[in-house]
Amino acid sequence: MALSSRSFLLTAACVAAGALGACAQTSAPAPATAPNQPEPVVLMVPVQVTSPELESGCWAQFYDRRNFEGTVMTLVGPAELGALDKGTGRELKRDIDSLVVGPKAMLTVYQHQAFRDKSVSFEPNSREAGLIQKLGFGGRIESIRLDCAR
Repeated sequence: MALSSRSFLLTAACVAAGALGACAQTSAPAPATAPNQPEPVVLMVPVQVTSPELESGCWAQFYDRRNFEGTVMTLVGPAELGALDKGTGRELKRDIDSLVVGPKAMLTVYQHQAFRDKSVSFEPNSREAGLIQKLGFGGRIESIRLDCAR
């Protein structure tokens, strides 16, 4: 039996509210030939994705807005990105405004491509909520180096 969109929305709202038992009823009548069975219930369970690379602690997360908000990109190290806009649909260098560094990572960001000119380094477990002020070179990052602690 198909679950109607109204039933799905009601069930989803009940799951979010933690009151599934009180809300699991639907307005659709049970078929006359079916035994006494409850209507299907859709449960939405949060899933956490992890990998051995992330568990190693050598990673950095980049947010496109201040205070660790907005879209996040995770870079697992060791890694060197000599140019952030090559092969992407948008220029990542303009979208980084806050970052978090993993417990076993050392992050260095550079003003220009190919790891040239001014750079700023971030120690393990660093959190920077406002990157533009910290960088001192206009907030543009054009290359990144992520090293792993041994």
